[in-house]
Amino acid sequence: YGDHRDLHLSLRRQRQMCIRDSVKAELYILPVTLRIPLKFGDQVLQSVSCARVRIIIENSKGKQAEGWGETPLSAAWVWPSNLEYNTREKRLIEICKSIGDAYCQLNIEGHPFELGQKFIQNHIKDLKNKHNQFYDKDEELPYLGALVAFSPYDLAVYDAYAKMNNCGVFQVLGSEYLNLDMADIFNDKSFSGKYISDYLEPYKTKLPVWHLVGGLDALDRGELTGDEPNDGYPTTLEDWINKDGLNCLKIKLTGIDWDWDFERIRKIFNIGKKLGVQLYSADFNCTVKDTAYVNSILDALQKELPDSYNQLLYVEQPFPYELEKYRIDVSTVAKRKPIYLDESAHDWSYIKLGKSLGWNGVALKTCKTLTGALLSLCWAKQNNMKIMVQDLTNPMLAQIPHALLAANSGTIMGVESNAMQFYPEASLPESKVHPGIYNRTNGILNLETLGDKGFGYRTAEIKRELPNPVHLSLIHI
Repeated sequence: YGDHRDLHLSLRRQRQMCIRDSVKAELYILPVTLRIPLKFGDQVLQSVSCARVRIIIENSKGKQAEGWGETPLSAAWVWPSNLEYNTREKRLIEICKSIGDAYCQLNIEGHPFELGQKFIQNHIKDLKNKHNQFYDKDEELPYLGALVAFSPYDLAVYDAYAKMNNCGVFQVLGSEYLNLDMADIFNDKSFSGKYISDYLEPYKTKLPVWHLVGGLDALDRGELTGDEPNDGYPTTLEDWINKDGLNCLKIKLTGIDWDWDFERIRKIFNIGKKLGVQLYSADFNCTVKDTAYVNSILDALQKELPDSYNQLLYVEQPFPYELEKYRIDVSTVAKRKPIYLDESAHDWSYIKLGKSLGWNGVALKTCKTLTGALLSLCWAKQNNMKIMVQDLTNPMLAQIPHALLAANSGTIMGVESNAMQFYPEASLPESKVHPGIYNRTNGILNLETLGDKGFGYRTAEIKRELPNPVHLSLIHI
């Protein structure tokens, strides 16, 4: 046993990354305009800037590898506010730069999961506070914004590390690569001897896909206003269902207008029933502060449309982001339908708090860092909570780690993916290499074109012209 253990330790040491001078990181900001507006609760998104990061890492033997990560800096989602959108987005870009500087200047070595966990635990909140101190007379950028700003760096390091080890990202999450088991990470003996890989499921190359029905989307021809873009893409929900063979619909609601929300769900249920949709979810976008609101809608739907109500798979985050401040007992909702944390699930400790309040599922997002998503995945599964992977309207490279997380984590049903609804043109270069990932066919995303190293982007084949990097710094990995 000792010989095997020494061998494993030796192999792990060889596989560690180290941050050295002359190795670099680059940040690119890619603006994207939506073809139609997307409504998040009381926020409306019309454009977004995506942060793309290129990182080069080096191991102790001097071997280098390149990695890429990307995340939309979606201010409407991470920072709901009356503050002007451009102001919020500008500050997200600023903290993305400062977080990149701090991460790249660390004199550390290790596995991407360990580096990411330590950085989130020891630095993210301090960097957020420093940013907010600079804007001491203005509204504070939230913690969720800082997590999203760090995520492209986090993703890029995983990509590079896996390439350095000639395998895929989800193949470097077992005991032969990681230095600590999950009991050490969570300080909980129930995780003893378990690693991230123990909570993953066999990789699926084909995933059922969820379509987002935004609050401003036309459901049928009768709702068209004449202002819809004439760009060859579907203009109504009915058109999208028919074109993409959709079987799963996620319904965006207001959470503040009971009559509108109920009628919206009822109409979508009726359209879905007519066109063969099988499953639904309801997203109240964190605007509800009383469980009675959600319960009364669910009870009315069960009474009026029992067949469709039975196809409602879960309810997503009706209540405010600030879980510690709004400790709402959601057990009455959970008795009716599974209820999933999303925006509040900043990390596994918030999920632990959520479970104590009656939440029984968690929606993972790579935009809150892959490290955080993996921590949340392990804690949730160990504690009998179900998993879903939700979208942040991920275009371009951001779509690939998002889909891979779902393909490896064992979700209750596939993955949400809606970039093809709101900005399909943004991903044209990527879609020429991976058509099945950027187009939904028969209600499925197809991941078979991905490479077997890192996230499998195949960036050398993607003809994307990048702007000049807005940020360049030395990285020590």
